[in-house]
Amino acid sequence: MRSSPFDATGRRCGRDLLLALALSTLAFTQAAEAQPSPALKLLILGDSLSSGLGVPEGYGFGPALARRLRADGYRNVDIVNGSMAGDTTADAATRLASTPQDYDADVVIVELGGNDMLTQTDPPVVARNLDWILDGYKKRGTRIVIGGMLSKPELGFVYNVTFDQIYPKLAARWGASLYPFFLAGVFGHPALMQDDHIHPNAAGVARIVAGIAPLVERNLDAAAGRRRVAEAR
Repeated sequence: MRSSPFDATGRRCGRDLLLALALSTLAFTQAAEAQPSPALKLLILGDSLSSGLGVPEGYGFGPALARRLRADGYRNVDIVNGSMAGDTTADAATRLASTPQDYDADVVIVELGGNDMLTQTDPPVVARNLDWILDGYKKRGTRIVIGGMLSKPELGFVYNVTFDQIYPKLAARWGASLYPFFLAGVFGHPALMQDDHIHPNAAGVARIVAGIAPLVERNLDAAAGRRRVAEAR
């Protein structure tokens, strides 16, 4: 028996409807995939070494690191510089405790301790403050990069050894990435330092960025991977 014209028309309408639904689903999927993921937040928590003190605007650690990351293809990253000139580890811990929401991040660079060392704060106190900061970030799932500090030789052997051990011990304890000395390749080089012989100039900042950027990028990659896994669940 031949199919009626009504049956043929119905089949054609059904095929057309299925095709329209498939195209609509494809368009929706492509549109969803085209939506950019929220930017990763990279927080810098430090003192005058990372706040940009004494260098021209746009050439401090934050802007210089942002340029390096963009050049390396990391364009979906928001950098927030929460550094404060003059901060000790205790000052930074107090700020974090008072407004923790202001310091949330996917990746944090912790660059603190220089002012503690210059005022000869007992190393166990410095370690305790940093430990509290790192503990908080670890509990939030934040990736951590530690910008370490070394003590001045004139402070004596005991202080030097005790202080200098703080950063590798904490990095090992919390599984953080360690850049052992934030001023590596800069401190003691007049062409890279300001006249106070404490802070890096613009060229010194560029040298710091060149050294620490690979660590930062690895942690950004890890944070992005963790986000993809969470979104897939």
